[in-house]
Amino acid sequence: MKQLAMRTCLSATLLVLATLTIGLAIAGCDRDPAAKVDLSHREELPPPQTPPSITYAYLPQYSHATSFMRHGQIVEYLRKATGLPVRQVFPDTFDAHLRMVERGEIDISFSNPVAYIALERSGARAFARIVERSGEPVFRGQIVCRSDNKALQTLDDCKGKRWIAVDPLSAGGFLFALGMFLDHGIGPKDFAEIAFAPGPGGKQEKAVLGVHAGRYDFASIREGTLDIVNHTLEPGSMRVLATTPGYPSWVYAARKGLDPSIVAKVRKALLTLSDRDPEHEAILNAAGMKGIIPAEDRDYDPVRDLLAKLGLDPSKVVGE
Repeated sequence: MKQLAMRTCLSATLLVLATLTIGLAIAGCDRDPAAKVDLSHREELPPPQTPPSITYAYLPQYSHATSFMRHGQIVEYLRKATGLPVRQVFPDTFDAHLRMVERGEIDISFSNPVAYIALERSGARAFARIVERSGEPVFRGQIVCRSDNKALQTLDDCKGKRWIAVDPLSAGGFLFALGMFLDHGIGPKDFAEIAFAPGPGGKQEKAVLGVHAGRYDFASIREGTLDIVNHTLEPGSMRVLATTPGYPSWVYAARKGLDPSIVAKVRKALLTLSDRDPEHEAILNAAGMKGIIPAEDRDYDPVRDLLAKLGLDPSKVVGE
């Protein structure tokens, strides 16, 4: 009985202590004033900022995926070699590429020589050019048709036929071929149709596929394009009807106002690439190049002569 009484007494004591503790806690809460929230005061948070970078763009002659595969390794190499935050951007069209350079949205442009002539008018300047896989610092256009099209054997056979070209500003994919036709006495009015590959990006492939599908009789493309798209076609289904004369190769240009020290770093890194270095050779091969050499604006005077022969102002060719 004594143990029971002691346990009862102890339980009562603990109950009293617990009640006092809770009471003190509640009393303490009563002494703390409630925090007031002023909902009328708001602070605008700035949107996330993209870190500054040096933008690099490849004139969109192929799809964005192909552009990345061909130049992604060069961009990564430039980051490491220069220490600059270089990133690749992807214009949808030739015209968009030019406008982005003019607006300062593309710092380093890799373009065909005709596009460069237009860019030069906005203050861009050439600083390097590529050596093609052929080992020459020039490239050419090609006229291609289906191998089973026996009606096309010579340039004269193209009269009255349907022609699909890459773009009005495409050098190898249109203007080189147009110059070659004119040299053979064949003008634009001699064709049943001159069409341009539709949509953004991938225009070289689309020109070839338009002929392969039978929608057009022949296409004008850049030399080397068949090597890129042949894996999607039946072997031997396309053939080269003619090849144009060579013109100065694709060019690296810096936009107007780009810091000269940045241009110097990028130029030095590009000119350092050598196919004698296995790592460099892999980078160059992916981009379809054998090497990169210095360039000056005057190297592209033969392209200016071609445009004069065609009666074209490159600034007016864009977007047509």
